[in-house]
Amino acid sequence: MSTPFYVSPQQAMADRAEYARKGIARGRSLVVLQFADGIVFVGENPSRALHKFSEIYDRIGFAAAGKYNEYENLRIGGVRYADMRGYTYDRADVTARGLANVYAQTLGTIFSSAAEKPYEVELVVAEVGDTPDGDQIYRLPHDGSIVDEHGSVAVGGNAETISSYLDQRHRDGMTLAEALKLAVQSLSRDTNGSEREIPAERLEVAVLDRTRPQARKFKRIVGRQLARLLEGESTDTSSDGDEADDDEK
Repeated sequence: MSTPFYVSPQQAMADRAEYARKGIARGRSLVVLQFADGIVFVGENPSRALHKFSEIYDRIGFAAAGKYNEYENLRIGGVRYADMRGYTYDRADVTARGLANVYAQTLGTIFSSAAEKPYEVELVVAEVGDTPDGDQIYRLPHDGSIVDEHGSVAVGGNAETISSYLDQRHRDGMTLAEALKLAVQSLSRDTNGSEREIPAERLEVAVLDRTRPQARKFKRIVGRQLARLLEGESTDTSSDGDEADDDEK
């Protein structure tokens, strides 16, 4: 009878972490930045149907990099949690912090389970407050840990290079056009230091805009509005009628 091959728990967890990181690195990066009126989500995404960014609840947005089917399952679970909690208690009881804790428990359980592979995803959960000081951004890596971010955050294949670029250039009080331009510049940088052009039709952009009069603050930015912002023109996201709100709940 042969002796079973022994792998230490530390090595097994390191192997699972490396597997998840490689899967995430194959995906396109995305960034989430605070600006004067809220939080903007920007990513390179040639698909018009498979979104990286989504609305979870009134003031809460969701962003993900990695395997689409895995983070879509997490997004749907988050929407169900938010709807149930808001219906059972109060809409104000649905917070990004609570949602991040739910995602952390799910990802942590999957990561530590020997019965299934770890999820190849990295999440960002953001909530816009009444003032910039009330904004919340949480990053959740594949292992279920929670990182409280401020100002800007990048996830995906080239996240380290992009984060370094954003840390040096992001500032408080930026306009939406300024934040969007910075986000696109950061996404255009390759790991070797070269830059490439990302056309507007390959960008997915959404905002949580605290100035919107309705309770739901999430809105996608596409078409002429996106083109004007990329050209540096200021535009009012609370009243622009280029596209309908994305009802995903």
